[in-house]
Amino acid sequence: MSEFLEQAAAELSSKMAGGGFDGTAKFVVTDEGAIMLDSDGARVGDEDADVTLSASSDTFRAIFDGDMNPTGAFMTGKLSVDGDMGLAMKLASVLA
Repeated sequence: MSEFLEQAAAELSSKMAGGGFDGTAKFVVTDEGAIMLDSDGARVGDEDADVTLSASSDTFRAIFDGDMNPTGAFMTGKLSVDGDMGLAMKLASVLA
């Protein structure tokens, strides 16, 4: 299992704590795996979700490190979104 995925899942869980996230999201990191996010927090996994965000590991690292804005990544085609766009917009504020 990827050390980056474990670290990103832990960071997402702390950012989401008490946030009342009411859906499921999956972050697909090319060549590394996936992170699931729901009302219980974030964990490494690959299950069905309301929204799936996909990007390269470099793009996700830049977003998690705060070097890239998630909305900007989407607008430039570096981040793709499949599913509930409203839920994706909620996630953008958490990631930023």
